[in-house]
Amino acid sequence: MPIHLPQLTRRDFLKRAALAGTGVLLAPSLFAQAAGKGQDADTVFFFSDSHIAADPATLSRSVNMHDQLAAVVREAVAWPVRPATVVVNGDLALKDGQPGDYATFAAALDPVRALAPVHLSLGNHDEREHFWKALPGDAAAAQEAALQRQAAVVETARANFFLLDSLRQTNVTAGELGSAQLAWLTKELAARPTKPAIVVVHHNPATQADIAGLMDGEELLTLLAANRQVKAYVFGHTHDWHVETHASGVHLINLPPTAYVFKAGRPSGWVRATLAADGAEFELRALDVKHPEHGQVKKLQWRAG
Repeated sequence: MPIHLPQLTRRDFLKRAALAGTGVLLAPSLFAQAAGKGQDADTVFFFSDSHIAADPATLSRSVNMHDQLAAVVREAVAWPVRPATVVVNGDLALKDGQPGDYATFAAALDPVRALAPVHLSLGNHDEREHFWKALPGDAAAAQEAALQRQAAVVETARANFFLLDSLRQTNVTAGELGSAQLAWLTKELAARPTKPAIVVVHHNPATQADIAGLMDGEELLTLLAANRQVKAYVFGHTHDWHVETHASGVHLINLPPTAYVFKAGRPSGWVRATLAADGAEFELRALDVKHPEHGQVKKLQWRAG
């Protein structure tokens, strides 16, 4: 039951801005800034852990999450090229996925929808039924209805992105994919054996000592290792920025939050990824431009096979 938010036309963008009642005078110039540039078919923007509340003034850990997301959106809109797509990787809502949270989140994200289609996944602070009712789905939603999960394949020129749903229980930290979703991933990977595959899940792949991550993370990593077209696993959840390589050669990319961090001194922000024939680069765009890791680029080589 995937939900993809299609790229907005100018008319739709202005209509939504007027209904929102905020920034209407700036809307035409904002849309022009977003849409009036060339598209890079090999670039993808990643946001994660926005934790938006219905009330934009809400604070958590002394951070205004709405303001943080707005700053990320402004920088993404100002980027020199439009990406092929934008992925927001879970924990869209603050705590337990209330309908108003998603309404505020969607309005904040509208300027990005002038850039490219947006694909949404779910985390442990989301609530599926509220999410599905609050945001429009496209015609592809019916194809994965049997899973009752937010699973989808997004195809780009150089890689296929497999978006999975690790929401096990709302407002419970640990996540789980489940046997049905792992079987779906196995089938979808088998149908696309040659193009590089990047798997995107909200939760980090847990080890036995880490009960706060993905409960079936070891099963997932075994599956990814066995399918040589899988080159990278992208996740959020830990509110950190980190890149490492699994023993199988699969790269593990931990996205920073757009909202608050868990550990003082770590960066919040977003990630720009640009694909090449044999790898990709992932760049941290920290909200604090003075952060020592702001602009850090991780150049990754894909494993063979």
